[in-house]
Amino acid sequence: MKKTIVLAVAMLVVSGASFAGETPSAKDANVYFINLQDGDTVKSPVKVVFGLSGMGVAPAGTEKENTGHHHLYVDRPPLGEGEDGADEVDYNIPADENHVHFGGGQTETVLDLPLGKHTLQLVLGDKDHIPHNRPVVSEVITITVE
Repeated sequence: MKKTIVLAVAMLVVSGASFAGETPSAKDANVYFINLQDGDTVKSPVKVVFGLSGMGVAPAGTEKENTGHHHLYVDRPPLGEGEDGADEVDYNIPADENHVHFGGGQTETVLDLPLGKHTLQLVLGDKDHIPHNRPVVSEVITITVE
């Protein structure tokens, strides 16, 4: 009985320790901004081009190994530091003005941003809009719209 309990606890610890959803990411996967850098000053509307290496892009709902689709976080804390903290990497990314979905497999967009400073971060989501297990995220960049 004691051995069974220890084994059950060990299984819970291992399964609960995953940091993100169940879909694995490629170990060398990287997502980044192609045309913007931290500190850039731009005019609105702002074209944003997404880069991805080590994995491929596939529309939401597509179950294919080593693929995902882009999400753009606008003016919000980095993934894992939002309202739900680290728990947010286990759930579907919401769809609102701060979480823009590109479930069709799009690799660029144009944003109509107001004047001022704005933060941007790319987050790759799996077929269900959940970050991969080892989340594939860009650095957060700050741009200024004049």
